[in-house]
Amino acid sequence: MTRSKYGNKKVVIDDITFHSKNEAKYYMHLKQLHNDGIVQSFEMQVKYELQPSFRKHGKLHRAITYITDFVVTYADGHIEVVDVKGMETTDFKIKKKLFEYRYPELSLKCVTYSKIDGGWIELDDLKKARQSRKKAKNAK
Repeated sequence: MTRSKYGNKKVVIDDITFHSKNEAKYYMHLKQLHNDGIVQSFEMQVKYELQPSFRKHGKLHRAITYITDFVVTYADGHIEVVDVKGMETTDFKIKKKLFEYRYPELSLKCVTYSKIDGGWIELDDLKKARQSRKKAKNAK
């Protein structure tokens, strides 16, 4: 297993290399949801163009792209773009904003796994839950 710049360990499942244990765990979660009929299908590593390439003063500026972890199509037909995150980097926050602007018809969901909160949870909900626990602890 090799580590990424954020300390994540790469994991191989079904001959697919995942960037983190959590990403691999979410893949297994999606497979189970697919078997249960909740998820119709899912794709991995889908690339979205956030800004096209352009030339200025003879210099070529490359396109800005975002590669998501999963694009999930549910049985009811709605689609979610899912990124498995431990934390949001500054670069990701900018790309998320660009994505939301460029693709208003799609929902970008950042998830992480939290045992204390019952499993897969959206990153924003995790932050709120942690703040609530911190307030409760400080009130004691």
